[in-house]
Amino acid sequence: MRVAITGSTGLIGTALTHDLCTSGTDVIRLVRRHPANDEELRWDPSAVDAGLSPDALDGVDAVVHLSGAPVASGRWTTARKEVLRASRIDSTSAIIRAMLATPKPPPVLIAGSAIGWYGDTGNKAVDETAPNGSGFLAMLVRDWESATAPASAAGVRVANLRSGIVLSSRGGMLPRLLVPFRLGLGAEFGNGRQYISWITLADHIRAVRFLLDRSDLSGPVNLTSPEPATNSELTRALATNLHRAALLTVPAGVLRLALGELSTELLSSCRALPARLEQAGFAFQHPAIGPALAAAAADKTSF
Repeated sequence: MRVAITGSTGLIGTALTHDLCTSGTDVIRLVRRHPANDEELRWDPSAVDAGLSPDALDGVDAVVHLSGAPVASGRWTTARKEVLRASRIDSTSAIIRAMLATPKPPPVLIAGSAIGWYGDTGNKAVDETAPNGSGFLAMLVRDWESATAPASAAGVRVANLRSGIVLSSRGGMLPRLLVPFRLGLGAEFGNGRQYISWITLADHIRAVRFLLDRSDLSGPVNLTSPEPATNSELTRALATNLHRAALLTVPAGVLRLALGELSTELLSSCRALPARLEQAGFAFQHPAIGPALAAAAADKTSF
């Protein structure tokens, strides 16, 4: 199998590349810098044709599109929102145009998405049949997934990865939490009752591999643990794993003042369930938050 990956130097892309290569898959890493070797190919997500020649993706069996600027790296100013949209929507349109320009287009597109689709669901559990929510992230994800429509219309099997918070000691949310918790400064956010839909990096990679192999699965797929945790539950589990107390609370008002609209990432609740994965027979290695945090924090694998 030959797979091309965008966002290949990010947290998920790096782990997926390692996993695929280890199993003998031929991986083409699409990078924005000058290629370091024959396994890398330079692309331009802002270019109409992705900066790729018409035969660049010839012979590729699947494209995994993971490109996108980090959502939680700064306040959501008007300029930042435009960066978040362009890095997802424009890059998706570009890679699809490149795919369809190939004499024999890759038949599969595994496209990044997010549980932001659902907006704030409160205590209500939702699966892939739930409607689009409201707010900036919900609209962003709606347009992000809509950008894959030309691929579907051309006969490409498209699976949209509605990923939850990915737990890994290598990047994302967890390393930001580990430092204060190890110093005894772990804290709940707001009232602590908001749900966090999460998944370990290991299970995320396994789910992507599962979707690559399952020709019967297309459309939105939640990549989340079957056991979402409240912020309070996550806080207690992390404190227990690190043998530290977590007695502090960061009030919602303080978060809104410090982070602006970005604070909704920490204060809103999303209780998303992986209905389609489980119905298809996928088994999670880390379904519960306590063991999942222990495994993620202890992971020292070198990629």
